[in-house]
Amino acid sequence: MIESVDMSLVDWSRAQFALTAMYHWIFVPLTLGLTFIIAIMETIYVKTGNPEWGKITRFWMKLFGINFAIGVATGIILEFEFGTNWSKYSWFVGDIFGAPLAIEGIMAFFLESTFIAVMFFGWGKVSKKFHLVSTWLVAVGSNLSALWILVANAWMQKPVGMQFNPETARNEMVNFWEVALSPTAVNKFLHTISSAYVLSAVFVIGVSAWYLLKNRELVFARKSIIVAAIFGFLTSVYTIGTGDGSARHVAKDQPMKFAAMEGLYNGQEGAGLVALGVFSSSETDPKNENLKDFAMKIEIPNILSYMAFMDWNAFVPGIHDLIDGNEKQGIMSANEKIERGKVALAKLKAFKEARKSGDKELAEKLKTEFLAKNFQDNYFKYFGYAYITDTNQLIPNVPLLFYSFHIMVGIGMFFMFLFIYALYLIIRKKAIKHKLFLRVAIWSIPLAYLASQAGWIVAEVGRQPWVIQDLMPTMAAVSHISTGAVQTTFWLFTIIFTTLLIAELRIMFRQIKNGPNS
Repeated sequence: MIESVDMSLVDWSRAQFALTAMYHWIFVPLTLGLTFIIAIMETIYVKTGNPEWGKITRFWMKLFGINFAIGVATGIILEFEFGTNWSKYSWFVGDIFGAPLAIEGIMAFFLESTFIAVMFFGWGKVSKKFHLVSTWLVAVGSNLSALWILVANAWMQKPVGMQFNPETARNEMVNFWEVALSPTAVNKFLHTISSAYVLSAVFVIGVSAWYLLKNRELVFARKSIIVAAIFGFLTSVYTIGTGDGSARHVAKDQPMKFAAMEGLYNGQEGAGLVALGVFSSSETDPKNENLKDFAMKIEIPNILSYMAFMDWNAFVPGIHDLIDGNEKQGIMSANEKIERGKVALAKLKAFKEARKSGDKELAEKLKTEFLAKNFQDNYFKYFGYAYITDTNQLIPNVPLLFYSFHIMVGIGMFFMFLFIYALYLIIRKKAIKHKLFLRVAIWSIPLAYLASQAGWIVAEVGRQPWVIQDLMPTMAAVSHISTGAVQTTFWLFTIIFTTLLIAELRIMFRQIKNGPNS
């Protein structure tokens, strides 16, 4: 029998992890992108010898340092939560998930933390070229940290390179490079870091726009905007490209998430992309509050089919197809997957009982059957479905995903034009006169963070109820701890993280007001 789980414990554990992750992601993207912008600025300084570029580099380096320190603190807590709140998950896949996190700590974080000391305290103490190399190594190290963390996350979205060991009831890595270089991992890394670069460019332009609006540090602001606008435009184009690739991976490997992102309930050939839509308060199914009707929508024909499968007339499965099945399209129903998952779980339990009773012959026979390719492909593949008691659990929050996805895409497209226009105004020396643009640039900073958070909502809420796609749902991954303990730490973390964020903002605002000469 599958043991019962306190769903309030699952919900509070998810809420605590989401809280930590979202606060952590406030600090990380600026760290990832600002390091490269700083490295570019310092390269110009070393090449030209212009002291103005040295002043510019030092200023943005200070803002990076303030952000970096708090980002590290939240990241450490996030990794500890895998053991405290999700110990069953850590047991089930620790051999795989732990490897990239260990590499991140041993290789990337040490590289970053070693040279960051030279970067901050080496001015005038080491040669300009060595200091420049240190700055570039900090940029590379911070992005390598992101690489290994995103490899681990991508594996949860698309588990590859592993084999389940029935003797230990754990998944074991059999091909490290398949895990590290899976198409999902590569695309997730490239899309995530490029979006972080866009956020950093928006941040630099927004802060520089404030100086222009105040008629302060005009040369500093113009030069900063030039670097950030070029960097931001190039990375925004790349973000759109990697986002398109991500959509195809999601359509193939996580079709429920893809359908929810577009509010597609019934599959279609030549499916249209909803460019703009608003949900009503009414539900399409009284049993599931996650399914809402559109009050209005503007749809572009055939685009969704092309985006998903590079075919204008391809069939895109909807939520009902994935739940009820579609024999014509070869889509298995959720109930059939649940039954197959139960077969896999039953065989695993029979094997464990045979071993416990000392029946070695039966145990070996069951183990051979369990590891057979046909059984793995047709039954173990759906192992996690054995824990699903209601097919409605397989449907994520459609309105939340739809709005998050469209907010992310819409803001991303806006930024591309922002970078172009910023560069145009600076080149034509009109930026200081364009007060509306300067105000828009300043208010674009919170928009960048909104888009960044929306992207992670799509990625993580969209795969619910899975912590590992199709293999382990969240209710099977949670630790056996009291709900009260999780609630208590949730509110403690809320207070601590909010205090840290307020402190960081106050320090950042003070530094910006003081200016690059402070």
